[in-house]
Amino acid sequence: MIQQVNWGRERVMEILPHREPMLLVDGVRGLEMGKSIDAFFYVRPDMEILKGHFPGNPILPGVYSVESMAQAAGIMVILLDRYKGRQPLFLGIDKASFRRVVRPGDTLELHGELIHEREDKAIVTCAVEGRVNGELAASGQVVLAMR
Repeated sequence: MIQQVNWGRERVMEILPHREPMLLVDGVRGLEMGKSIDAFFYVRPDMEILKGHFPGNPILPGVYSVESMAQAAGIMVILLDRYKGRQPLFLGIDKASFRRVVRPGDTLELHGELIHEREDKAIVTCAVEGRVNGELAASGQVVLAMR
């Protein structure tokens, strides 16, 4: 069962190696160790990438949504004892789907679940969704190598 937590950026930075401008998880609201996570990323209007994507009509690039989903999955997995001291590396995404534009000021609510693990290879696959105001924005199966 998912446990309610209230982790902000400081706690996220204790877990993930990412830093600005590539830290794309602002906090964690729920966690079931190695099984599921509820996290979020606030799309700050002053993000540099939004100036060029697109001038006058800023939209968060889909690859940023994917990276945010991968980082949330990484938090869920890196906390397992067997991966302590390792770094989650993004290997790819399967079944990626983009359904809604993500704009400045939106909060991408991330929900991920571990769906497959190759412990012998330290490779995990997580199904992750990103929603804005309850509406599905992006989803996919994120594959991470724990190195």
